[in-house]
Formats: sequence, C-alpha cells, structure tokens
Amino acid sequence: MEYVLRLVRPAYFRLRRGQTLDLAARTFSLPPRVLAAANALDREPEEGQVLFLPAGGNLYRVRGGETKKLLSGSDRAFEEKNYTKRLYPLQEVLL
Repeated sequence: MEYVLRLVRPAYFRLRRGQTLDLAARTFSLPPRVLAAANALDREPEEGQVLFLPAGGNLYRVRGGETKKLLSGSDRAFEEKNYTKRLYPLQEVLL
C-alpha cells in the first residue's frame, strides 16, 4: 500500500487578530513578498481582511551562484512564480 502526503492549501485566508502578513505567509510556506504582491498590498493588511493565496511550491533559500533558469527552468517562470525579477543570495523563493 502506498501513502501520499499532500499539502492542501485553501485559495483564500482571512487574517485573525494579531496575525501579520509575515505570519500568514509563513503559515502557508510563502515568501511574504509573494503574498503581498498577489494581493496588491502596499501596507500591512488589517484584521479580517481576506487574502488570496497563490499556488505554492517549495520554499527555498537561494545560494550564491544560482540563477533563475537553474531554479525554475527559465527567467520568465521564476518571475511569474515569485513576483520579482530580482535574485540574490539568501532570498526566499518558490521553486
């Protein structure tokens, strides 16, 4: 018998009292930058605000010398998934 573990992530999440963008992002293994960009946030969200949770991936910390193409197959795929054109060591990205 084979068992498969799957991460089930809702499409939306309502912020509760005391939750921040950073905490909500970490709860769903997303870089805070990705969650903010997916919801067009330019400031901290408010209690009760509903946030869209973009499709995830594996959260990864970039090492020196790695490229967008190496991490995601192409520059475009990296930029679409991570909502940024920048790549630098120690940055948290989705693979």
